[in-house]
Amino acid sequence: MDSKPNIDIKEIKTNLTRFMMSYKFALNEMDTKINILMQEFHYIHDYNPIEHVKSRLKTPENILKKVQRKGLELSLTSIKENIRDIAGIRITCSFISDIYKISEMLQSQKDITVIECKDYIKNPKPNGYKSLHLIIQIPIFMSDRVEDVYVEVQIRTIAMDFWASLEHKIYYKYDKEVPSNLIDELKEAADSVSQLDDKMERIHRKVSQYKEKNEHDDGLLDLLINNEKFSIPQNFLTQYINLNE
Repeated sequence: MDSKPNIDIKEIKTNLTRFMMSYKFALNEMDTKINILMQEFHYIHDYNPIEHVKSRLKTPENILKKVQRKGLELSLTSIKENIRDIAGIRITCSFISDIYKISEMLQSQKDITVIECKDYIKNPKPNGYKSLHLIIQIPIFMSDRVEDVYVEVQIRTIAMDFWASLEHKIYYKYDKEVPSNLIDELKEAADSVSQLDDKMERIHRKVSQYKEKNEHDDGLLDLLINNEKFSIPQNFLTQYINLNE
């Protein structure tokens, strides 16, 4: 009679729970980091480059499907090393420049290790998809160990996100067998989105320059008025104010 190996169900369940919890904690950690950046910009810079943040955790079912699709070994070690988008965060910004600003701030944090960066904005996918993808690794401190956990971060504009959402819905509806005419229209829409983002970026840059100039002028005026070392003739102040109205 063949002897069956002892299977400790409780240990397997504990390991699986720990495995999924580490990714959940990683998302919590990233949410906190992003929230701090948002509040800092709001209170100090009077500007928030982040419009929306959405996080998601792959279900065990979807993880297993990806393991089978990739032909990977069915083990927690293999899954951890080869599937790096179990925990995912999507950051939506208004402008392209904000994408790189957020990316730079995240990458500069000491406890974040950048594993991979794919810039689909400068190098869009053939179908027109644009986004900045980062695979990062952050330490999660458990009760008896430190887990280095992968998180996928996608950063894109509102327009890019709208296009990606539409493309996903169309491919889901047609079960990935999308008619060629719809594929062509999606590519045209992607080109329109790109032009819109470029135009909005130019407007944003002009508004920022105008704001900086006004802040500089207002600061100069305050300095002139409040500095007791200078005696400013009233007619000069009046002309200065009239010129800047």
